[in-house]
Amino acid sequence: MAVHRKRSSAGVPDLFGYEASGLRWLSAVDAGVPCARVIAWDRDTLELDRLESVRPDAAAAREFGRRLAITHDAGAAGFGAPPDGWTKPGYFGPAASPLPMSLTAHESWGEFYAVERVEPALARAADDLPLATRRGAAEVIDRCRSGRLDDGDRPARLHGDLWSGNVMWTAAGVVLIDPAAHGGHRETDLAMLALFGCPHLDAVLDGYQREHPLRAGWQQRRGLHQLFPLLMHVALFGSSYAPAVSAAIGSALQI
Repeated sequence: MAVHRKRSSAGVPDLFGYEASGLRWLSAVDAGVPCARVIAWDRDTLELDRLESVRPDAAAAREFGRRLAITHDAGAAGFGAPPDGWTKPGYFGPAASPLPMSLTAHESWGEFYAVERVEPALARAADDLPLATRRGAAEVIDRCRSGRLDDGDRPARLHGDLWSGNVMWTAAGVVLIDPAAHGGHRETDLAMLALFGCPHLDAVLDGYQREHPLRAGWQQRRGLHQLFPLLMHVALFGSSYAPAVSAAIGSALQI
């Protein structure tokens, strides 16, 4: 098979090691969603099997959803836990300018999401956000920390950056690329799929729920789970994402 080489000039020594560990961790799940096969990596280069894209269809989307539920159900050591065997930092964002991402495990999803995701992302994005938005985000952080948004679901094995650009539609079905893998809440990956649009999303969700039904109200919690990636987009790309952050906060505060 042909080789796809990713390169980074960011000078982050663990970036591709983390990505390779995430791809292998996710792919280790029997009957889960496959990921691009890792061939080799070093500080500046990651070599993967090259994938050939085909047009998405509803049947492939439904199977992707079913397999994603199986991947999630394989679990993790805690909320925020790294891929098995990885002990260094995690990263989120493009290879040219990745941002550090904590991989510290927590027993509570709300505490993890507040302390390890939203709070640090808010600090990075604060200069490009209005005061009202920053105050709203602080209120979401307080609600998460209180435990009121915890639901008893165990940590899921997440891709962690599951926007549509990281979903490759191939003749053999969906193959995932570019993870920010960690233990988290299953609704986080699903919210990311919805954030920037995913082909045949309704079929993906149908396949998912046939394998693992979601807790009532999951649609209303999308904004909560989208808040972290949107804040990181502000930190990476500037204030054009600030209105989306405000909308996500408004949705989260209605839960």
